[in-house]
Amino acid sequence: MAEKTLNDLFYETLRDIYYAERKIVKALPRMAHAANDDKLKQAFGHHREETEDHISRLEDIFEILEKPARGRTCDAINGILDEGDEVMQMFKGTAALDAGLVAAAQAVEHYEIARYGTLKTWAKRLGHDDVQALLEQTLSEEGNADSKLTEIAETAANAEAEKKVA
Repeated sequence: MAEKTLNDLFYETLRDIYYAERKIVKALPRMAHAANDDKLKQAFGHHREETEDHISRLEDIFEILEKPARGRTCDAINGILDEGDEVMQMFKGTAALDAGLVAAAQAVEHYEIARYGTLKTWAKRLGHDDVQALLEQTLSEEGNADSKLTEIAETAANAEAEKKVA
């Protein structure tokens, strides 16, 4: 078996997050539709637009690296999104739904933050300064999305989840 390098790991991880982003962009409209709170619906809609930009940025990165833009199945994101689907089914029509949606969305954001942070560090190590800058931009947007979700949880969704439905 051929020796694998950090460059190989970098490419395979890019493929992983590319797959993940493409799955996420399909899940966000379902989450927005399920949400009760207008700010949460808007946050999901806004993040869908950003996710489309993330996909485009990843395609730019693949092009810079002269590698094909192909995803690799990401079991982690599949599991996280499946849990989000379970929340939507289990809590549909309840006051706790939005809090569950925020939690599910933050699990996605935290996965993305971990991946992009690692990729950014590896890009720097590998001397891909142009790629590092693109990854930093996406990482910043993912952090902002997570902060927005925290704000929604703390100002509306969690309090709403405590209410008793008659």
